[in-house]
Amino acid sequence: MRRICTILALFYALFAPQVSLAAQPPTGPIYAVEARGTITSVTIGYLRRALRLAEASNASALLIELQSSGAVLSQARAFAGEIAAASVPVVVYVGPGGTDAGAAGALFLSAAHIAALAPGTSFGSPDPLTRVDSALTQQTRDLLLDSVIDQLREWNAAHGRNTAWIEQAVRAGVVLDNQQAMALRPPAVDLVAANRDELLTLLEGRQVALQHGRTATIASLGRSVAGVAPTAWESLRLALADPTVAFVLLVMGVIAMCLEFAVPGSSVFAGLGIVLLVAAALGLLVLPLRWWALLLLVLSIGLLAAEFVAHAHGALAVAGIGLMSVSALNLIDPAQAPGTVVALWAVLLVGLALASFVALAVWLALRSRTRPVTTGQEAMIGKLAEVRRRLDPDGMVFVEGALWQAIIEEGAAEPGEWVRVVSIHDLRLVVRRLEAPAAS
Repeated sequence: MRRICTILALFYALFAPQVSLAAQPPTGPIYAVEARGTITSVTIGYLRRALRLAEASNASALLIELQSSGAVLSQARAFAGEIAAASVPVVVYVGPGGTDAGAAGALFLSAAHIAALAPGTSFGSPDPLTRVDSALTQQTRDLLLDSVIDQLREWNAAHGRNTAWIEQAVRAGVVLDNQQAMALRPPAVDLVAANRDELLTLLEGRQVALQHGRTATIASLGRSVAGVAPTAWESLRLALADPTVAFVLLVMGVIAMCLEFAVPGSSVFAGLGIVLLVAAALGLLVLPLRWWALLLLVLSIGLLAAEFVAHAHGALAVAGIGLMSVSALNLIDPAQAPGTVVALWAVLLVGLALASFVALAVWLALRSRTRPVTTGQEAMIGKLAEVRRRLDPDGMVFVEGALWQAIIEEGAAEPGEWVRVVSIHDLRLVVRRLEAPAAS
């Protein structure tokens, strides 16, 4: 009898703490985090930090407010798995009204312990949620697609939600609005709430199934809602990861570098251009790019730069603007990131701005050619000029307080050397090298 009592006491000592921990209700607040814009690795890093904070605090729930139509599928699918395996209830809420949560919505809502929509919202994508390499055999492709379908079905079935729409979403694409989702039997989502306050009211007392057979009851009334704000670095990277922002920054950087070519001797435009180009690169590198579109973009930049050097009266610039527009509209791979595009309005606005700038430059150049040479310009003949950009034979010189394009008659001249103005042709100074430096 004593041996039996000893065994029972040992059993209680070993397993009582675990039982107590499993039964412990959540004591922390409800954490809330917003996911806006394109879902990239930057967004996932921010959401992952919020999830870890909620788990460490034994939160009553983590509320992810989703307002995004574009997503990098590989990143969104990986984080959906983390949502499903979370040790605290995760509520995914698509809102406000008018939001299309896209592919990320289909994945996150499937994995969530509670899936909720605002009226007038939708989720899903007209494109397949999963695309496999066409180089694989048909059998391998079917196995990969079936594994994704089975995973999404398992997540939804675990929370009593509809699974009939999943195969079509994975293989062909499907979009469901809040009415269609609730009309299915059983519904594809758990709740429809107009705002956060109504959602918190509807969440009170709901019991959800967690991993390893555990359950949790959400206590939302009377609990504080703690927002998880992005850090300054996260905010910057989230803004840069927007494909439209990255494209505009790229174009602005190109313009700044072109101005540096046009007005040499000042490092302001070069420094600004480098900063803008680095910022654009930080955004574009987290997005799946089509390499042929990226090559077209590089070519368009080269044509725009060549216009400032060759003075082709706008021909090179027009070709560059056309290529830039085509590349921008095709820059993001829709198979890897459905719904992620450079906004058409931004492409049109940038193209119009560049075209206007080039047209003005060409008009000023043509107008200057029809203008007779003024006395002030003729007075510069014989003046000494300092070389600012190497003359070989074209370059830039500084004379009479201004920078001028110049061409040397013979040989070459390095920056810092002095040359003499011998004539003026088409607003270009024709200069001759001095045998020795001199001062005017």
